[in-house]
Amino acid sequence: MTPLVALRDVRLRYPPDFTLEVAALDVRPAEVLGVIGPNGSGKSTLLRVLGLLERPETGTVLVNGRAVDARDGLAERRRMAMVLQDPLLADTTAAANVALGLGFRGIRGAAAQARVRRWLERFGVAALAERPARTLSGGEAQRVALARSLVLEPEVLLLDEPFASLDQPSRTALITDLAGVLRQDRVATVLVTHDRGEAQALADRVAVLIGGRVRQLDDTAAVFQAPASEDVARFVGVETIVSGRVLARDGGVTRVEIGGRTLEVAAAGEPGARVRLAIRPEDVTLALPPAQGGASSARNVLPGVITRVTVTDAGVRVVVDCGFPLVATVTRRSLGELGLVEGMLIAAVFKASAPHVLPAGASLDTPAEPRL
Repeated sequence: MTPLVALRDVRLRYPPDFTLEVAALDVRPAEVLGVIGPNGSGKSTLLRVLGLLERPETGTVLVNGRAVDARDGLAERRRMAMVLQDPLLADTTAAANVALGLGFRGIRGAAAQARVRRWLERFGVAALAERPARTLSGGEAQRVALARSLVLEPEVLLLDEPFASLDQPSRTALITDLAGVLRQDRVATVLVTHDRGEAQALADRVAVLIGGRVRQLDDTAAVFQAPASEDVARFVGVETIVSGRVLARDGGVTRVEIGGRTLEVAAAGEPGARVRLAIRPEDVTLALPPAQGGASSARNVLPGVITRVTVTDAGVRVVVDCGFPLVATVTRRSLGELGLVEGMLIAAVFKASAPHVLPAGASLDTPAEPRL
């Protein structure tokens, strides 16, 4: 299958010391490709190169298999549409904003009105069609901006942090509605975001961009469950990365010694080998220690002491000292039912499939244990 847009050996430098380098990246038909990474990693620059708005110093941008230069790529750019963090609406009505691009393409009258009405309805803002854009809320304005892009029926939709300026309720609702549109219409989309949850909700594949380079490109689930390096693991939300020594392997399960405790891990390992394990906080549950009546069928039940409890909007982060610092994320309900407080004895529980063995030599920076 020929990619709609592809980068090959692209390099672009920004003074004083930033360089975007992408050996290969494909935007496939009907897929949502998420590009995630910390601020300053080059995500927006990458999106501009894909959208033929910026020309790389070296390398090639291919559109439908044909090399295209940003200087003469107007026809190809018209087959794309972009939505930015700021909707940048014209000072006219919502409906007139959605119709702008159609007018530039010579589509007017009843045909344009029907398409405008359809897309306003799909994003739930049809009742606001005659409202001045300047009176719209942030969420309403972004819905109009998305309708303005999708009414053009683009081959590729480029989204640059489109939810970043919205409050949480507006963001959640818009992500849900956009996911439905993209699934139904199968519009090839590139979503640039620093928010992991947005990528998990929308993307079929994810590219992790750190320091101007793609550190991992894979199906979304694989990136989050099996990060290719420690820097990727930390960015996608892994808080526990620890070193251990393989004791033995038996029946598909490897026993690893970490901090005086023995973990059972569903991964291959040679006895005596040193390994780095990554454990996601949501894969760890907390229970009363076995001595206090707790029970579990999981392979790993590690008694420990709670050293920190932090309540956030996303849940409750609990750090347990069980020979090494282990981070768990639990619900507010679990916090209350278990009575979790610092200094309390608890059991950290996780399956043998929870730990991910990081590839040897994959770290790009100094290993860091989670802090107590």
